[in-house]
Amino acid sequence: MTTLDIAAASAPKNAAMHPDERQARVQLAACYRIFDMLGWTEMIYNHITLRVPDSVSGGERQFLINPFGLHYSEVTASNLVKIDAQGRVLDGSQYPVNPAGFVVHAAIHQGVPGAHCVMHTHTTAGVAVACLEEGLQQTNFYSAQLHERIAYHDFEGITVHAEEGPRLVEHIGDRQAVILRNHGLLAWGATLPQTFAILWTLNRACEIQMATFSMGRARPVPQEVAIRCSRDALQFDPRHGAGQDVFDALVRRVERIDASYKD
Repeated sequence: MTTLDIAAASAPKNAAMHPDERQARVQLAACYRIFDMLGWTEMIYNHITLRVPDSVSGGERQFLINPFGLHYSEVTASNLVKIDAQGRVLDGSQYPVNPAGFVVHAAIHQGVPGAHCVMHTHTTAGVAVACLEEGLQQTNFYSAQLHERIAYHDFEGITVHAEEGPRLVEHIGDRQAVILRNHGLLAWGATLPQTFAILWTLNRACEIQMATFSMGRARPVPQEVAIRCSRDALQFDPRHGAGQDVFDALVRRVERIDASYKD
């Protein structure tokens, strides 16, 4: 039984809520608290979204998003907002949804096969690398694991215009690590833990690049080594857990700090 299974089992139950939705809410709320613990917050902005299980939605594209106005440290399983692909609130929540979060995340959930979870950050390292002409360069242990896994999307302004969505999806293709130029980082995956593993690796690669470039010229990783590293990076592979063990460890840390995310 994973940490999230235990959390979902021990949390107060809403009698009208399907247990699969309840577990998805607990997992997503835990992830918001992890982002807060890691310092990946941007005041009340940015988003992590998770598709509602088909057992609940009947196959309709519905997803959970943070209530706009709350800090990540205030997000709980019960105050997450369930919306459809048009941004309509489905669970009676009185909280608003940030249009910028809806446009980007809905486009990816709708247009990218397998995008069960989408995460977006504005970390200092992530935005800094996104502002470089050459973006993330092949110079460190973490960037090597992402060789030929990164997509780029040019900056078009604040993401509140739906017409940007198709261009974003086209640029992403099947690459799960995304650098939004002049903007920040994004990752998507088949599960929340897999998405987290990809985003953490991408952000860590940016942190190391920022530190390296502050000292001088970086030593490049040879292409043949990067190819091998990307192939051997098993933490993204569902056959090897796809980040579940790391995510569970971080949930345990959150649990020791503040278990109110389950509320």
